[in-house]
Amino acid sequence: MTVTAASTHTAPDLSPSAEDVARLITALQSAGLRVEVPMDTRTGGAGPADAGMLHVEGVAVTVPTSAAYVADSPYVLRGEDDGGWAVYRDGERLASASPAPRPRFYDLSTADGIPYSQIALLHLDSLASTVLQTCAYWGTADQCRFCGIGVSLAAGRTIAKKTPAMLAEVAVAARDLDGAVDSTLTTGSTATPDRGAMYVARCAAAVKEAAGLPVQVQFEPPSDLDVIDRVADLGIDSVGIHVESFDPAVLARVAPGKARWGIDAYFAAWERAVAAFGPGQVSTYVILGMGEDVEVTVEGCRRAIDLGVYPFVVPLRPVPGSLMEDFLPPPREAVEAVYRRIVPHMLRRGLSSAGVVAGCARCQACSGLGAFERSEGGLRDGRPALPVVG
Repeated sequence: MTVTAASTHTAPDLSPSAEDVARLITALQSAGLRVEVPMDTRTGGAGPADAGMLHVEGVAVTVPTSAAYVADSPYVLRGEDDGGWAVYRDGERLASASPAPRPRFYDLSTADGIPYSQIALLHLDSLASTVLQTCAYWGTADQCRFCGIGVSLAAGRTIAKKTPAMLAEVAVAARDLDGAVDSTLTTGSTATPDRGAMYVARCAAAVKEAAGLPVQVQFEPPSDLDVIDRVADLGIDSVGIHVESFDPAVLARVAPGKARWGIDAYFAAWERAVAAFGPGQVSTYVILGMGEDVEVTVEGCRRAIDLGVYPFVVPLRPVPGSLMEDFLPPPREAVEAVYRRIVPHMLRRGLSSAGVVAGCARCQACSGLGAFERSEGGLRDGRPALPVVG
């Protein structure tokens, strides 16, 4: 009898590369994703919304799923014979995908009957809430045109004011039932000198004490920068102070109330915040697709990075019911071009989403920036490839 060696042939790895995944995520966030499966979604809200939540090749992603323009998207999420899901385009399978399950804590209510889902939502693995669902700018000439903070409230999907005790109660449930790993709390701006910073910080401190989760709070630059130090003194881990656009003309058009501060006021607030929280623990939203000058945008991001601020760059996600609901997100090519110019500078300066403790820049699901960090080799074993700027 002749004995032959076992075959060493293995099937080729057909999984998409990190570069392919980064480009696909960027495309989905520009074109949207048609869905043929049940998916947990977020509608309305204070920032980028209309969010279908899923994992693409294991990467956490939120993508537009319900806006009118999504009907024309070439991308579709559908089931497969083995019971899994995948993203397809023109019949070609591009990547595996798995919709996020409905959080179990959504089935609970407070003792006085308020559903937990009206107090906070789970964005994949991050518990998020707008603690004051009202804004001094809403309904005035100063209203941010991209914002939908009042849309959710008018629809009855949330309540106007969440208390520290409410949020602490929900955070414990989200941690225990659904594995929440951090909490991101934002607020509508108040007509007070601190712009609501101290209230959202007290809410975050209650969450951290009760659930032990790292927390980020988000607020406008306060008129007294000492407020930032007082927020840090409450044990908050990171802050988001969102400029929205580095282009002054665009900011004046889409967010006139915020534009009145001036871009330099944001840099002053960031400098104070970096001193209080450390490099990489301060972030700012930068929205693409509102007519901004690309060179001004990239230069603003680089200047922020040099200060130790993480620019969380996202494509415009028009919120149904907002003043920009009829806009379209920017094309993938335009967004990708900006990512490719920012990521190398970020990595050279030692900033990485892997070093962010809590918040949107930690989660990364609403942007393709983190995916391009991985494709550039900036993340190794979940850690920054370079030391954090000191």
